[in-house]
Amino acid sequence: MPWSNQDGPRRPGGQNPWGSPGPWGGGPAGGGGTPPNLEELLRRGQERLQSAMPGGFGAKGLLFFFLAGALLWLMSGFYIVATNQVGLNLVFGKFTGKTKEGLNYNLPYPVGSVIKLNVTDFQATDIGSEMRVDSRTMIDVPEESLMLTGDENIADVKFRVIWKIDDVNPEDYAFNVSNPPGTVKAVAESAMREIVGRSQIQKLLTAERKVIEPAVQELMQRVLDSYKAGVRIVQVQLLSVDPPASVISAFRDVTAAQQDRDRLKNEAEGYANKVVPEARGQAARIQQEAEAYREQTVAEARGQASRFDQIYVQYKNAPEITRERMYLETMERVLGGADKVIVDKSAGQGVVPYLPLGDKSAGGKK
Repeated sequence: MPWSNQDGPRRPGGQNPWGSPGPWGGGPAGGGGTPPNLEELLRRGQERLQSAMPGGFGAKGLLFFFLAGALLWLMSGFYIVATNQVGLNLVFGKFTGKTKEGLNYNLPYPVGSVIKLNVTDFQATDIGSEMRVDSRTMIDVPEESLMLTGDENIADVKFRVIWKIDDVNPEDYAFNVSNPPGTVKAVAESAMREIVGRSQIQKLLTAERKVIEPAVQELMQRVLDSYKAGVRIVQVQLLSVDPPASVISAFRDVTAAQQDRDRLKNEAEGYANKVVPEARGQAARIQQEAEAYREQTVAEARGQASRFDQIYVQYKNAPEITRERMYLETMERVLGGADKVIVDKSAGQGVVPYLPLGDKSAGGKK
């Protein structure tokens, strides 16, 4: 029913129940206004639209507006991917492909959508400590850092995992895991507990710290690959490995004692490296002297044996003369240096015995 026929009660002065000339303006001066006819308004709007468009507003006009809207909708599907990103195209929620940096296109919303991932940005996840937002300071998280070692001791291990989205399969990161950062943290804590559970507390505090990092990184990557999480572990950094606070002083004493032991061991090895070569040199010198003495003695013995052979040949030719000669040579060798005078009794009384007193001034003997 047209509104012109819906005349309601009016207040004195020609006003409607709202107390004004009417929601669409007042009527004739001094009289009550009536609301305009809605059909009339629609007719006037259609006439204005037809006057604005050549040829009128018919099927062609509707087609023109439809095509223009469709063109604008299709053009809204262009998007730009930054240099550090990869775009994932979705059509009706289904992954259809990935795009690299630059200008790309996908069907616009609501048919298609695009997910942009920063595949070259590195992210850090701390385990055993976290950043306090209000003071920007690191606080300990004992429920994450306290771990049981292989020899049933407690170690306080704090470490950091550097990771990024796998640029080869970024769709795994977007669709296979609901909370990738939380998954990385849970896998990191689990892997570290497994590696620490195989080690002893003393080795963790000293020698095996550099062995733990690559072992945890390898184990984490293997687990995340099995999840198809689309995450690449770049590095695992051990921030600190300490015993619990209640026994840290005792462990420090043990570590100091081990360092003293290693120092004394190194000093002993250095002394041994100095003394052993000297002893070996002396042994080599004594051995060389013994070999020289042996060669000398053997040469002298061979010379004596050769001399004896020569004398034996002469002895066979003239035994008496050779025996006498040997006797005289032997007596000469024995008595040559003696300070004595030997008188043969068969020489008779012609020899006067005397006492050789020698010359005291010359240092002679009595």
